[in-house]
Amino acid sequence: MGVDYYNILKVNRNANADDLKKAYRRLAMIWHPDKNADKQEAEAKFKQISEAYDVLSDPQKRQIYDLYGEEGLKSGQFPPATRSARNRHQGFHYNNQQHPNPNFRFNPRNADDIYAEIFGENSNRNSSSSSNGGERRRDGYFRSTTMNNGEGARKAPPLENVLECSLEELYNGATRKMKISRKVFDGQGKLHLVEEIVTIDIKPGWKKGTKITFPEKGNEEPGIIPADLIFVLDEKSHPVYTRDGNDLIVKQEITLLESLTGKTLELTTLDGRNIMVPLTEIIKPGHEVVVPNEGMPISKDPRKKGSLRIQIDVRYPKRLTESQKYELRRVLGGNT
Repeated sequence: MGVDYYNILKVNRNANADDLKKAYRRLAMIWHPDKNADKQEAEAKFKQISEAYDVLSDPQKRQIYDLYGEEGLKSGQFPPATRSARNRHQGFHYNNQQHPNPNFRFNPRNADDIYAEIFGENSNRNSSSSSNGGERRRDGYFRSTTMNNGEGARKAPPLENVLECSLEELYNGATRKMKISRKVFDGQGKLHLVEEIVTIDIKPGWKKGTKITFPEKGNEEPGIIPADLIFVLDEKSHPVYTRDGNDLIVKQEITLLESLTGKTLELTTLDGRNIMVPLTEIIKPGHEVVVPNEGMPISKDPRKKGSLRIQIDVRYPKRLTESQKYELRRVLGGNT
């Protein structure tokens, strides 16, 4: 099938010179490499947009492309056009007199030259100084005195949404799919509301405040770079565990007798395991038992974990009978 230049510029096949120029301006401002963090992707998009405009804005290149596609345009091979091709591209009435020049060779124009031509001679993105009244802007673009007001692209402010995650999701990792709605241009340059699904891979150990960014997933508007869509992670409260950095805290209550004679605590971890923690020493109220490597995964190295901190409270009896007091004095009276 080859490359669809019309689809790249988001124009229909009857687009005139003004339509093409408007489409190029909008897309070049969005995908200009100086305005994107991902330079490699932006550079590829920018060159693709420039090539599409170069072909469709040149009558000879456009005629050949419409009849023979990208392969014919770039190879210079022009077999007789088929009936379907003639019907599909009614704007070009193929006959022997209009057969493309057999000496035609596709010579793509430089993307920066096209950009400079459309936005003004001093807007070349690789320039290091201005001339002929042009001035350098803070964002790296050059605005020429020949450019119209309002042509400079600005980016819409980011759109932030809270993404609530359970402690289990942050411990084990999870995949969340979120439905978003936004306005985008169709092939005729009209805005339409579309729904998309974005996938968020939650990594084990991520913390509250972590931001997941989907570049330019906001509404498309003429002359404005779409906003970044940002999900800001938040933690849901847990009935058993509380997070403190990379550590997990759990509160446990034992009786006075257990604090003196010992007890084995049984806990269920966030990944469903049962662990046993023996208390063999005398436990005082407020005592904390630390279990290494049973806390939250450390996001930079999920093989390592923080600690599980068990905070113990001792439950005292509400009252004692005289005989109980006597027995306690007898047993504990000699102990300090």
